[in-house]
Amino acid sequence: MTLRERALGRSAVRVSELAFGAAGIGNLFTAVSDDRAAQAVAAAWESGVRYFDTAPHYGLGLSERRLGRALRDLPRTEYALSTKVGRLLEPTTADGQDPGDDLADGFAVPADHRRVWDFSAEGVRRSLEDSLERLGLDRIDIAYLHDPDDHAEQALDQAYPELERLRAEGVLGAIGVGMNQTGLLTRFLRDTDIDTVLLAGRYSLLDQRGQRELLPLAAERGVGVVIGGVFNSGLLADPRPGATFDYAAAPSDLVARALDLKSVCERHGVPLRAAALRFPFGHPAVTSVLVGARSAAEVEDAAALLHHRVPAALWAELKERGLLPADVPTPREAG
Repeated sequence: MTLRERALGRSAVRVSELAFGAAGIGNLFTAVSDDRAAQAVAAAWESGVRYFDTAPHYGLGLSERRLGRALRDLPRTEYALSTKVGRLLEPTTADGQDPGDDLADGFAVPADHRRVWDFSAEGVRRSLEDSLERLGLDRIDIAYLHDPDDHAEQALDQAYPELERLRAEGVLGAIGVGMNQTGLLTRFLRDTDIDTVLLAGRYSLLDQRGQRELLPLAAERGVGVVIGGVFNSGLLADPRPGATFDYAAAPSDLVARALDLKSVCERHGVPLRAAALRFPFGHPAVTSVLVGARSAAEVEDAAALLHHRVPAALWAELKERGLLPADVPTPREAG
């Protein structure tokens, strides 16, 4: 099984169309063993994944440590690695004290560090240095400004220029911004020379807000877009009452819409998850789709779904039934 690789916008960085999101191996919501985490990364590699994404936020550094160990013996020139800046990790307790857990922030790890927002130039440098130490690798290919929603001015005035200097020095291959909203990402596209945006949850079968302004502008400026959250946190993976949409209980109208999407997909012999994974590639700005995984089985499933044949007739019926906007671009038939 192979996965296509694409240039990330105008940068020299190349990424596979399926990217491995490493929040899960940072114990997102539930604990994962070291062995299971390593097996997930190994399965991603065997499936052709050549783009791996992590962040200090994920498990208070656990994701970076585990991902670095798993990648350390693989050919460094054959994959791209991204991490994020904006949250520094500061120790919270002395040795021997019970730190409690970090479940309030979503991770089943000891709360032995706290996250400190910092989009200053010094904070960016320190964050990348700390990430390299945790990863145990020689470089980071892509650095994303991570969730700068409430820190827009500092991110624009201090963090971004520092990343631009590091890119000019060859320390980084590409600069990105990762968020789950389109407004500030669009501002970064207009006001900076970023290479990529990571857009979570806003370009899916249920939510096409990214198409209004962000994606056309990215295509115009030659900026590569990585799409996360294609299952909208669960509703498009398993549509049913009680499923989650953007990590909260899904409203009944969205559940009904997701069930209608599933019904159309089934008539065409396509799993809804396969259509959800393939859909973003209809837009020319989209370079890669990021899928979180915590086991080898989950990675192998995602790779198989991405290769599933999706007929053009499926997209046409979704538009005819009003389940997709008539003007939304859809992928060519894949198989």
